[in-house]
Amino acid sequence: MTQDLMPITRIPRAGLPAHAVVVGDPARAAAVAALLDGADEVSYHREYRVFAGSWKGLPVVVASHGVGAPGAILLFQELADAGVRTFLRFGTAGAMRPGIGDGDLVIAEAAVRDDGVTQQLLPPEYPAVAAPEAVLALRRAAREAGAPHHRGIVWTRAAFQPGLIPLTAYRGAGLAAIEMELSALLVTASLRGLVAGGVLVVDGANADELVDEEATGGYDPHRDVVAAGVARGAVVSLEALRLLAEPEAHGGRADAGAPV
Repeated sequence: MTQDLMPITRIPRAGLPAHAVVVGDPARAAAVAALLDGADEVSYHREYRVFAGSWKGLPVVVASHGVGAPGAILLFQELADAGVRTFLRFGTAGAMRPGIGDGDLVIAEAAVRDDGVTQQLLPPEYPAVAAPEAVLALRRAAREAGAPHHRGIVWTRAAFQPGLIPLTAYRGAGLAAIEMELSALLVTASLRGLVAGGVLVVDGANADELVDEEATGGYDPHRDVVAAGVARGAVVSLEALRLLAEPEAHGGRADAGAPV
């Protein structure tokens, strides 16, 4: 019956696992779900493709949210309404500082709220911060996977292309990467008392001074180096969820002194 489904995403109102990896691309959701045991497609409506299965015994949701925070936040809200309590966003991003290479992972500590939606929900001074235990779990999983990774603040920006406005607003601020949805997830989680974090695969350089159009031929997220980073990032995301589900990672906020 339709009343048993959420109105926007058409996911079930109950019965989903409490831990979720959320991605932009429905095809990437299917690829991550292929790593799970017993994965089943729960629903596929609009850009919202949702799977459920298990990773090393942990029940997990994998769901796609599409491009852009205004649509993505609807998935985050309805998953939370359905009982998801831990979220990790696994996406792609552009590097914003030297030393971060294509295919590297960026573990977000916080995000700039330039997402185009949360500004309409609460004052701009409210921060978008990752749960510390999510940052530590992602770092530990990346280290154990041997994945090149970095930590830092990311810029969630509503516009994909810079247009006439150059990407210089945060020059010198040390931002690690730029993407389009994470701050909406972090704000949603903070408001609801949930655990959330994000890990992003770098698929190009976006800081104006880093871009060499002649050398790179322009933006191309479909290169082998990016695909290899996505494959590593999928495992890192799932393993970090497992680490977050361990007993020592709970009891309110996790013990920040847990082994990393």
